[in-house]
Amino acid sequence: MAEAIDQKAQIADPYTMDLRDIDVSRPELMQHGVHWDYFARLREEAPVHYCENGMFGPFWSLTKFNDIMAMDKNHHDFSSDLGIVLPDRQEDFKTPNFIGMDPPKHDVQRRTVQGVVAPVNLAKLESTIRSRAAAILDSLPVGETFDWVDSVSIELTTQMLATIFDFPFAERRKLTYWSDMATSGELAGGPTPEADRRAALLECLEYFTDLRKRRANEPLKSDLLSMLAHGKDTQNMPPMEFLGNLVLLIVGGNDTTRNSISGGVLALNQNPGEYEKLRDNRELITNMVSEIIRWQTPLAYMRRTANRDIEFGGQQMKEGDKIAMWYISGNRDSEVIPDPDRFWIDRPRARHHLSFGFGVHRCMGNRLAEMQLRVLWEEIMQRFRMVEVVGEIERVQSSFVHGYASMPVRVHPW
Repeated sequence: MAEAIDQKAQIADPYTMDLRDIDVSRPELMQHGVHWDYFARLREEAPVHYCENGMFGPFWSLTKFNDIMAMDKNHHDFSSDLGIVLPDRQEDFKTPNFIGMDPPKHDVQRRTVQGVVAPVNLAKLESTIRSRAAAILDSLPVGETFDWVDSVSIELTTQMLATIFDFPFAERRKLTYWSDMATSGELAGGPTPEADRRAALLECLEYFTDLRKRRANEPLKSDLLSMLAHGKDTQNMPPMEFLGNLVLLIVGGNDTTRNSISGGVLALNQNPGEYEKLRDNRELITNMVSEIIRWQTPLAYMRRTANRDIEFGGQQMKEGDKIAMWYISGNRDSEVIPDPDRFWIDRPRARHHLSFGFGVHRCMGNRLAEMQLRVLWEEIMQRFRMVEVVGEIERVQSSFVHGYASMPVRVHPW
């Protein structure tokens, strides 16, 4: 604990720094919750900011809502093809996936799997989500302190991941492990050594390759793996591309919902007036879910690469330049979102946020994520007057995943 406090104390005040020295990709900023002032200064003084000596090399940062939306929708000038996170992919361990591709290849691969979140399938999933959420909440130890992240956030999202992959249910925590390993590598500022990360991902590939062979010999079903095994554009994917798409779908289904579940509990604890508002009117849950997703912004940025020399936001970018679109900053842009630092569960136009992206890469699982959060909070409010945070939370060491490693809580029945 003392070491963590010392590290936080050593983080500079961004308003005392030379703008050129600000590097918002440093993972300790979000790990210690001190990133907001860094982004606020960039929005005010350098909304299209160049960091020449970043920990991942030189890159541009976009921090304003409208700039991010404009770039997100312009795949002609700004490519996704070189990856979604700031470090360049290692030449000997490339894992391409459709979010890191440009049209038309992106479109055909995405089309193969997006049926899993089609409205008819979402309607079928809702009762499953509700029964599982109810069982998880009913198992919680009333009157005792426990870790909300592990007992609820991870458990519910992992159960749903196992369902949409039709993954062996008893081994579902493998999905959580692989997701964590994929996003916590040392090359991206996380604590996991690269050799360990690669070993875990190769284990994931081996496991899913065996499952895919079995699904290919079975009739097509509505789970993601069956769709990949039968899709004409995905059934013969090279191994590393198959792994890349698996990691994309696992992380997309795990980190986003998992950290929004935890983030919502924290936000309500930090804003007791909003919690009281929720107790008085549970019909606010649907709108609150959108506000939680904006407030948390569980994946902090996506990366683009300039396809050509181009002027953007008054700055001259060069072909090949790396760019980070900081959704977490755009979601606090007061020019677009009124009073953005306020957590406001009945916020007007709450769904107008950047957390799901825009354009061809808009998150295909956005409705599933919203549904999981809505159903969970409906079940929480039937059982508990409050989920109280009772100790110090631990945040994830990452500049990409804006999330929580642990959150001690106690539940209070009505």
